[in-house]
Amino acid sequence: MEKSLEFPDLLGLIDERSTAFRAAVAAAPSLDAPVPSCPEWTLFDLVKHLGGGDRFWAAIVGAGPADAPPAEAAAARAALEVPREREALLDWLAASTQLLLSALREAGPDAGCWAWWSALQTPRTSGGVARHRVQESAVHTYDAQLAAGAPQPLPAEVALDGVEEFLFTCVATASAWPHKPTTFDFHAAEGRSWRLTVDGDGARSTRVPAPTAASGEDPDAAGASVHGTASELVLYLYDRIQAGSLHVDGDAGLLDLLRAWEPEE
Repeated sequence: MEKSLEFPDLLGLIDERSTAFRAAVAAAPSLDAPVPSCPEWTLFDLVKHLGGGDRFWAAIVGAGPADAPPAEAAAARAALEVPREREALLDWLAASTQLLLSALREAGPDAGCWAWWSALQTPRTSGGVARHRVQESAVHTYDAQLAAGAPQPLPAEVALDGVEEFLFTCVATASAWPHKPTTFDFHAAEGRSWRLTVDGDGARSTRVPAPTAASGEDPDAAGASVHGTASELVLYLYDRIQAGSLHVDGDAGLLDLLRAWEPEE
């Protein structure tokens, strides 16, 4: 089974996606351009969000184990002021990303820190933060490219890790699924698949063998199976594209239940 990305790879991808994000912003007609995938946001708002997030998580990683984010970091994010001239704004974003990368390098992959997610499948560590920030940067790069009129698929390496990272970080919970137990399969065209199980014990995911051309009914078929490229799967999971853009087997209505679910945890 293919391994998840290593810590140095994650740092490199944060840097690479930030660079791609800045290129999209530089190519856009205006910082006031609307971001279709982030309603009511302009490109300026998106830059401020990504750079503010980089600085916020840099402070969290630097603070070490905690039950809450540092008060100073939360206050700084709430009062964030950024340049409004494009070149200066892009320089600020580049500096923000470097602050995050420096904090992650200094901490290493296993240092504990606060994180908003359940620790069931993604550790509350600097490594967990790095893996999630790759996806934050990647999806927001897509948003910026969309605002600039030239959206591109997520790089396959990023997207393949992104499907799993979303399921492990954003979905895993011990809160009971309020409907009949079921499973969801996500099949990437690149040859990797995952199964999400939801029941009274919550939600958890695992990699499963990719489907084959074998004939006959699968007795272990999922309640709903979603097929697409890894990039399409990530963009669907982050609500950037709709299920209609993908191939869905089984009960597509289950996907609506999953999207509407708000676990108590």
